[in-house]
This record gives sequence, structure tokens and C-alpha cells, in this order.
Amino acid sequence: MRNIAPKLQTGRPLAAGSCRGAGLRRGLAALALFAAGAAQADGDGWMQRFVDPQDGRLDLSEWLLDHKGFLPVPIVITEPAVGYGAGLALVFFSESLRDAASQSKAGRITPPDVYGVAGATTENGSGGYGAGGQWSFLNDRFRYRGALAHMRLNLDFYGLGGQLPGPIQRIGYTLSGLASLQQPMMRLGDSDTLLGVRWTWLDIDASLDIDTGDSGLTPRQRARRSSGLGVVLEHDTRDNIFTPNRGLLAAAEANFYAQAIGSDNDFQAYRAHVFDYLELHKGSALGLRADGRLARGDVPFYMMPFVDLRGIPAARFQNENVVVLEAELRHAFDERWAGVVFGGVGSAWGLRKSFSDADKPVAGGVGFRYLLARRLGLWGGMDFAWSTVDRAFYVQVGSAWR
Repeated sequence: MRNIAPKLQTGRPLAAGSCRGAGLRRGLAALALFAAGAAQADGDGWMQRFVDPQDGRLDLSEWLLDHKGFLPVPIVITEPAVGYGAGLALVFFSESLRDAASQSKAGRITPPDVYGVAGATTENGSGGYGAGGQWSFLNDRFRYRGALAHMRLNLDFYGLGGQLPGPIQRIGYTLSGLASLQQPMMRLGDSDTLLGVRWTWLDIDASLDIDTGDSGLTPRQRARRSSGLGVVLEHDTRDNIFTPNRGLLAAAEANFYAQAIGSDNDFQAYRAHVFDYLELHKGSALGLRADGRLARGDVPFYMMPFVDLRGIPAARFQNENVVVLEAELRHAFDERWAGVVFGGVGSAWGLRKSFSDADKPVAGGVGFRYLLARRLGLWGGMDFAWSTVDRAFYVQVGSAWR
């Protein structure tokens, strides 16, 4: 059977995320033990579902291709901004990936309808719970994605432009409230391009650990309610949505928040990014990422763009303009194992700092990958990242770029 992953544009891979170093090894070991126990109780049928007939090694292709119904997915977190944490997602697949492949049209896979609920918490008191799903209609000509969540995030604010009044270097704050994202999309003809509209709604209380006057933030920069309508354009020619080897993902979006549709402030947020993948040889690829974000108007401080790189805490560098450049090289040592080297640089400028004066944090690291599902082209492993401000490690299932 051919690789059914090409052009299955389901967004973030279901099991993608970050976790403690032992998380992946423990998960694979538990899966292997479970499969071995099932094989003893039920013959060789179960065990064969976790073994690749080509090389006799652990492989999840058959299990993932045929799975339908509820699937529990562990969530383990190591984001430096919130600390270590864990949670659980319960996801329901209306049909298996193999069934979805049978409905393909013009070489394009119709993704199965997926629904789910999830909850997680971290050691610094951050956490949340929510529900969401994705549906496709008329042979994937139309899609709908939606999610509703309640969150509580304990973060640090370093000032817009990296500057706070007086000797203060950072301020702790808590975001608590509801967030909703609703996004219908339509395919343009039989192309690889999707056009959509988006409604984002937030009702968030921002509580700082010090008096408002000491933070340098105005009341409008701490606005509670944000409601915005946006336009999204996405072009995807990747050969695989999980771990691409070649192809391009290019997307642009513009979101407009206004009092006329329920927002406390009027402001705009824009993003454009390109992920380009070049196949060097089988199992090895070079990925190039360019990512730019802008914000204009009375933007709440917690919605300002920030530099997003492995090894840099979320929201550490915020401002009106943000740009990130990153490269990642994956080199296969054999058909199952590969090494990863990555590095990038970012900058945030606009308020209080020009581009030339702004910090330009650098981050990079190394990692390894194992081919978890050959027929899906799904690789997973661990990344170790260092930056000019921090360090962290992550478990990756599929691509690290979102």
C-alpha cells in the first residue's frame, strides 16, 4: 500500500507535543509490553500489528491505519515558560485512516472526522481543559475546525520591547478565562490551496503580581475581551503532513478585532509563514522556515507576537513585529534511525526598540528520530535545545513546526 499521508492536511499531528526525556521510551516500552501480552492471550495476530514485516522492528503503521473510535493520548509538557506538566486527551475517530484513504480523490486524502476532549496541568499551576474537532465535507472540498477551552496560564512578562520601568526585570502574571476558535475553509477548485474565515473569541482576565502602574501597561493593554474575524489562505504541497521530506507549506492570515463584534479594543494581527522541505536522499531532508507576525492598534499585551523557537520560553521576546528564521537537517543513519540538527534566530521590535536595537536571540540543538510508522512516514524522537536565554528538551512526534 502506498503512503496515504500525502496532502492529508489535518493540522497539528494528534500526538505531537513535548515531554520529559523518558516519556517517549516509556511510551514505546509500554506499547511493546501491551502488544506482547495481547499476543500471548490472543495468538500472534495482535503482535503482528506492531511489527513491520519488512524489517521485523517496532512499527505502528497497521495499528494507526486501522484504528477507529476512541483513542486516549497522553499529554506531557516541558515548555520552559510553564514548567513540567501532564494531561490526557480522549480523541474519537469517526473512521480509520485506511477508510479515509479509500475515499481519496485525485490523489488527495479526505481526513477522517475527529472529535476530542483534553485537559492538562503543569507544576507552576498552569493548566486547562477543552473540546474541539475537525470535519470535512463533499470529498474534502469544505472543512470546519473548532475548539473551545478554559485555561489558566502563569507566565512572566518582560515588557514590550524587553523593557520594564525601573529596576524590574520581569513580572509574573496569570491569564484565566475562556478561548474559542472557529474556522470554516473551502478548497479552491482542485488545487492544493484552501481559503477560510476565522472567528477568534477570548474572555481573559490578566492579573499581574504587582500594581498596574509599576508594569508600564495601560488599562487598554490589559483588555479582557477580544473578538476578531479573519481570513486564512493556505497552500500545501508537502508529500507528508506528519514528517515532510519535500514540498511547501505556505500560509497567510489577517485577523481584525473590533468593538463592533464584541471586542474591548480595536486591533489587528497578521501572520505569514513558509515551511520549505528539500529531500536530500531517502529519509534525509532539509527544512527551511521563515515566519513573520505583526500586530497593530490597541493590542492586549498577552496577544502581542513573540519569538517562537525551541529553547526560548514562550512570550519571552514580545513586540509589534516578530520575525523568525530557522533551519532543520534530518539525516538518516539507516531505515529506522535519524539524527537532527536545528538552529534559528528571531527578533521582536517596534515599541520602544527599533530592529537594529532589538535583541536577536539565537537557539539551536540536536535530536534523534525513529521511524514510528513506515507507511505513514511518521517519525518521532527527542530534541535538546539551547538558546542565549534558556535550554529545554522536547519529545517530537511529526514535525516540530506549527
